[in-house]
Amino acid sequence: MSFVKYEQKDFVGIVTIDREKALNALNTEVLKDLENVIDAIPLDSTRCVIITGAGKKSFVAGADIGEMKDMAKEEGSQFGARGNAVFRKIEKFPVPVIAAVNGYALGGGCELSLCCDIRIASENAVFGQPEAGLGITPGFGGTQRLARTIGVGKAKEMIYSCGKVHADEALKLGLVNAVYPSDQLMDECMKLAGKISRNAPIAVRQCKKAINLGLQMDIDSAVALEPELFGACFGTKDQKNAMTAFCEKRKPDPFVNK
Repeated sequence: MSFVKYEQKDFVGIVTIDREKALNALNTEVLKDLENVIDAIPLDSTRCVIITGAGKKSFVAGADIGEMKDMAKEEGSQFGARGNAVFRKIEKFPVPVIAAVNGYALGGGCELSLCCDIRIASENAVFGQPEAGLGITPGFGGTQRLARTIGVGKAKEMIYSCGKVHADEALKLGLVNAVYPSDQLMDECMKLAGKISRNAPIAVRQCKKAINLGLQMDIDSAVALEPELFGACFGTKDQKNAMTAFCEKRKPDPFVNK
């Protein structure tokens, strides 16, 4: 039985880590299921993806310590590489990905949220990288993405001290975009996903590509990339539709992803 569920609502795909009794902890099987679900998402009919965890206590409470505790050095490296490969696939996924963080997002859970484009948290969300207290480092990208998201100093403090950050502080740090009561979290994420889905899909995908690639370049290379992606939108049906509608002072027809 898969530990990762998938549901499609209109143009929004919902991915749920479903290992609630283990607080949705990530083991080898969960990572495999997650990768399989991501690979199977229909890109022609999906314009935004939401990733969340089953239940209200935990988004993902971390990687499975029971599986990791007896790993040798090479096994640990392989497990880290496996998690990194899956999370990088999510980060590079063509359409925007929203993390609906419903509770604990610790270790691998914090890292999973960080590879998403946008993080929306419930009021009971708790973020942290507790790995140093377990004798290891963050292994699924936490040492890299956390610093890029909230700044080097605060990321080092969180990682070195194994300190936890609650939802209100996460919002102040820019670790999350918004915080809502638990019973409103998915509705609010769906509202945001709906707003994204109503815009021209090709343009949104090019925006994501421009931002993600540009952040890895020097500014001269990044601004040289932007016109290429900008130009790729011209000649599409959606661009012609939207610009014609603007000039005619009317709303565009629904976008068709072409």
